[in-house]
Amino acid sequence: MQIRVSPNSMQRSAEEWQARVDLAAAHRLAFRHGFSEGIFNHLTLTVPGRNDVYYQIPFGMHWSEVTASSLMEVGIADGKVKRGTGDVERSCYCIHAPIHKALPQAAAVFHTHMPYASALTRLEDPRIKEIGQTEVGLSDMIAYDDEYTGPAFDPAEGERLARVIGNKSVLFMANHGITTLGLTVAEAYDRLYYLERAAQVQIYAMWTGQPLKQVPAVVVEKTKREIGGAKFYDGPSPAQRHFDALKRILDRTEPDYKT
Repeated sequence: MQIRVSPNSMQRSAEEWQARVDLAAAHRLAFRHGFSEGIFNHLTLTVPGRNDVYYQIPFGMHWSEVTASSLMEVGIADGKVKRGTGDVERSCYCIHAPIHKALPQAAAVFHTHMPYASALTRLEDPRIKEIGQTEVGLSDMIAYDDEYTGPAFDPAEGERLARVIGNKSVLFMANHGITTLGLTVAEAYDRLYYLERAAQVQIYAMWTGQPLKQVPAVVVEKTKREIGGAKFYDGPSPAQRHFDALKRILDRTEPDYKT
């Protein structure tokens, strides 16, 4: 199938173009890190300065081929393409648009079926255990949806998921996958990355058959306050530094993501 993309000559602000570059980078990186599943799953971002339109790739585009100019602008109210060319994948619209609309922390909404975290969603108890500092650092961010309702082809499902998420920024979707939220692409991707690492380590620990060693409560609280050590540094957040480092890898190996 041939994917038609919007021309590079379309006029956009510098902020809009940077948003497109960052979202294209997130798709390429997610493929590299093994977070993608075929042509499904979705990484979306509201257009800077807008609350009625978000970026989405055309249905059928592989994450390894996403570029800044290939992103469509899709209306949150109606799911129609406002700019660019391609089909709007229905479940993306039905999950993401209501979350973008309802939650102030959801400028970026990243939904994947990444293997380790998704494996946990298949368990009767999918909870991330406080058995290490990465897990502890994530624990207060996570909401758990214990009800799988089938494929999401109605916006009412996205509205339900937004209610489950509430003020959190990570969602475990029962029998399904993961969604992370962020005010920026960097925040949403950083959470996606470390969530999968935490799930991977927890599954490896569970495989031993030995009891999991819980971090003491006093250390849990200390770790939650200090995780990442942001107070020691001026300038960009740890999440932004992480994402910038990952983009530098792409700049050396796949610079066409910026086109």
